[in-house]
Amino acid sequence: MKKAVWLTFDLSVTGDYEGMYTWLANHEAIECGDNVGFIQYDSSGDLINELKNDIRENVDITKKTRVYVIYRDDDQKVKGSFLFGKRQQAPWTGYGSVPEGEAVDEL
Repeated sequence: MKKAVWLTFDLSVTGDYEGMYTWLANHEAIECGDNVGFIQYDSSGDLINELKNDIRENVDITKKTRVYVIYRDDDQKVKGSFLFGKRQQAPWTGYGSVPEGEAVDEL
């Protein structure tokens, strides 16, 4: 079943951009801004594990690689999670007047 997926990626300066770009091109990704692509991913089961394995087979993943996926689950909730890497301090930290809380990656 095809699922709508947005991928954001930060591969660092020396990351495997050629591998990522080839993977995105092969999945007919639509460009959505710097390092953001939209694809219709054909998944037969666990979307997150399938994406993770597919990307790992085609892109050289390092400890600096960060790939985040946004998708709708089977209950139609919008979710997001890191396939590789983890959350870092946001560049806008300290600019707002609202106290920071825990991040919610589910709507």
